[in-house]
Amino acid sequence: MDTDESWRVVVEQRLALAELLAGLSEADWEQPSLCAGWRVRDVAAHVTLIPISPSAGSLLVDFAKARGNYARFNTVASQRRATRTPTEIVQDLRTSAESRSVPRLVNPANVMWDILVHAQDIAIPLGIDFPTPPDAGAAAATRIWELRWPFSFGTKRRLGTFTLTATDANWTVGTGPEIAGTISAILLLLTGRTEAATPLLTGDGVHSLATS
Repeated sequence: MDTDESWRVVVEQRLALAELLAGLSEADWEQPSLCAGWRVRDVAAHVTLIPISPSAGSLLVDFAKARGNYARFNTVASQRRATRTPTEIVQDLRTSAESRSVPRLVNPANVMWDILVHAQDIAIPLGIDFPTPPDAGAAAATRIWELRWPFSFGTKRRLGTFTLTATDANWTVGTGPEIAGTISAILLLLTGRTEAATPLLTGDGVHSLATS
């Protein structure tokens, strides 16, 4: 996908996620997401950090609290933004949906896969079907497969001995026993959400995921 197509998907996903969030109960906002230690509201708040970047001062404070650890910084910054009310977070998503602004530490090429995966982090625990556009999902999967720092998915190390195949998109990679599923399930697997992904996958390689 070219840059404009990727941003179009991001806009659509932000607006669709805002609609999903607007229909949640107060209890839903406090439910655990697929991100370990993050509530639904933390993930929702995190998604707004890309189009609405924190101030330079708060970034420095949060990075200091995280002691330079990027993953910990993400948590600290997301939880800070999550102190906003659900109504405010939904409005943030809507008003910034078309923004192409990205924080200095964020690679624009990662924005699309970020929201595709985080939408599932919210929807799946709540039992909500939130479709992933197949072509966008395939492009996102390719990007994740090639990722290095600062993300620690360890994708090729964990999954390089399998053939991964999307059943609803033109995407396959690797060699070895097959693991097949929708591109949404493949994205979950690539980003380390193995427990959530496994029931959605088929193939000879699935039984080996617990040890991969």
